[in-house]
Amino acid sequence: MVLLPLLTSMLLSSYFHPGSVVDAQRSFTIRNITLSVEPSAEVPRGTNVTIRCTAVVSSSGQEPLNRKYSIYQGSNNIYTKNTITSEDLLYLLPDARVSNTGKYKCAINIEGKNMQSDATKLTVTGLSKPTLHLNKGVVSEDSKIIEEKLVNSTEVEFKLRFSSVGYHKVHCTYSVLMMPDSFKSEESNTITVSVKEMSITPVLEIYPQSRIYEGDVLSITCTIRNMAFNPSTAPIYLYLSQGTRLLSSGDTKVNYSTVALAEDPMDFECRLEIGTVAKVTTKMVPVTELFSTPTITMSPTVVFQREDMSLTCNSEKVASERINRENVTYSLEPPNFLLTSTKPGVFSGKTMMYEFNYTCVAQAKGITKYSATLSVKPKVLVSIPKISVVQGRAVLGEPFEILCHSDIGSYPINYTLLWDYEPLNTTTVWLPKEQARFKVTIRRPEEINKFMCEAKNNLKITQDPLSKRLNATVIVPLTEPTLTILPELAEVSEGDQLYLICGTKGSPPVTFKFYRVGDEQPKFTTTSNINHTHYRVNELTKGHGGTYYCEAINQANNVFSERVTVEVQMALWKKALIGGICLVVLSLLVLGCVLYFKSKRARVVRTAVSVWSERPPDAGNDEVSSVVSNEPDVEYTEVVHPQPLDTVRAPLRKGTDTVYSELKNPPHGAADLNDYQGSVEYVERPEAFPPYPEVNNYQDLPVPVE
Repeated sequence: MVLLPLLTSMLLSSYFHPGSVVDAQRSFTIRNITLSVEPSAEVPRGTNVTIRCTAVVSSSGQEPLNRKYSIYQGSNNIYTKNTITSEDLLYLLPDARVSNTGKYKCAINIEGKNMQSDATKLTVTGLSKPTLHLNKGVVSEDSKIIEEKLVNSTEVEFKLRFSSVGYHKVHCTYSVLMMPDSFKSEESNTITVSVKEMSITPVLEIYPQSRIYEGDVLSITCTIRNMAFNPSTAPIYLYLSQGTRLLSSGDTKVNYSTVALAEDPMDFECRLEIGTVAKVTTKMVPVTELFSTPTITMSPTVVFQREDMSLTCNSEKVASERINRENVTYSLEPPNFLLTSTKPGVFSGKTMMYEFNYTCVAQAKGITKYSATLSVKPKVLVSIPKISVVQGRAVLGEPFEILCHSDIGSYPINYTLLWDYEPLNTTTVWLPKEQARFKVTIRRPEEINKFMCEAKNNLKITQDPLSKRLNATVIVPLTEPTLTILPELAEVSEGDQLYLICGTKGSPPVTFKFYRVGDEQPKFTTTSNINHTHYRVNELTKGHGGTYYCEAINQANNVFSERVTVEVQMALWKKALIGGICLVVLSLLVLGCVLYFKSKRARVVRTAVSVWSERPPDAGNDEVSSVVSNEPDVEYTEVVHPQPLDTVRAPLRKGTDTVYSELKNPPHGAADLNDYQGSVEYVERPEAFPPYPEVNNYQDLPVPVE
């Protein structure tokens, strides 16, 4: 309770002290901090190294700042110091060792502000030379190999064992791991160690020791010499091997017997193991062949199915001092009932229908040997070839390819193209699914059937398979088409029906196209199985006039006709109407003139005394009126004119023109015969010609062009 008021008093006193105002207003900044290594960043072992930490601080006050320095090696803090001086911080590494190698950095803390320098690496090279000590200078050969150990001390102990006799030089080295680097020391002093041989050894004996032939029985023994002298207390083992095959094993003696074979490596090994020491002795036993490995051959070398063939088995070498050639027997494996042995080692018969493997087996004195396997692949006779044309068609006069192919047959196959049994060309096919190709040209369609194809893959066969005659479509190219216009161009009038007939020669189907110059698309397109067609235009108008042409297309070519210009004339009824109008106008003019002169004459008659009015009536004709009529008598006469044949239309209808003549008769007793006579003709025109008959079938058209 007494301390609390005192502490409060001290805090208040410090707060109101005049100097505290200066401290509260003081400011600073850490401008930089660096770390350097002296005398250099890489030094040899034993050098006195100084780690220097330099901080640059700017301050506004005169009072010193409390500074806390820290030195780090890697991530480990190895040194810390508090100071109020602005001098550099020095950290000493006297007699530097490899363990001092690493990355160093420096950190400073001033009143809560921190800054850290960049890392600088120090490398100390060189390790102290190690010293090797041995407790024995002479050791036996049952020793271990040199070992390695990882320790944290400056000393290590090894137990060494040597596996070979003689003198061995031993030295040691050590390495210091400073992750991620490793530093290796110099080699220590060298010590010579003498290793003496153990007197116990393995012994290998093989009987018989004279020349050994195939089939001889070998007796093999593996034993130990100087068994009594065994300085080691380790157990003893014996192993008898032939190559990698372990034949037998034991502790003191091993026996084994086998039959000598020439094809197997006859190398035997007797191995003695005592602890980690192994002693080995080996022997190679040469074995003489009774007979060599047989070979199998086939005659002929190339055979076809069900064809005669012969297989021969033979051993080239025979040990005549032991056996005769007659003592060697031969057989086939597996047995083949189609082949029989005609003499020793020879087998004859028919070839099988499929591939088969044969092995020759030779036997003598209990020894069996097998030849290499012979694969017999009987060839297959070629089947009847098929003949065809590429794309199934040929164009007359143009080159095309004929294909020849057999579905069955061993390769190579020779194909020959025949023309009425006369050979034209031969080609050889080596690969399956490949077809023989022949390029030819024909001038007449019937020539296509004269081609045949012959196939051959066996020279022993005199008559080879022959194909059927070639049957293919022959396309005849189209000739230049002819464009015909009906009716004739001079007779084409408005309202008529126009027929454009396009005909050509060539193989159907033919596609016809009719064009008018200036139009983007054809006027009419059709495909026909005959070589002509037509395009009809109903009710011709002036707009149908123009230049026309047609195109014919088939699988061989396309051709164009010459161009024909069509001019549509005015219709006849229009011509007749115009003529009638002109005639009416003319008649009106004539009638006007007649009426004019008649009125003039009437005025003259009234002023004069007419002789006709004073003539007495005829006494002989009581029925004649004494009164003269004012209207003159009119006679009507029908005049028939024959109508000429109109060549413009076909067929034409004959007609007549009826002319009505009005004759005015003068009054009875008139003396002046030259008085005016007027006449009016009424012409009956023929009715309009019927339209051109519609074509319902090709019988009404002109004979088509073939």
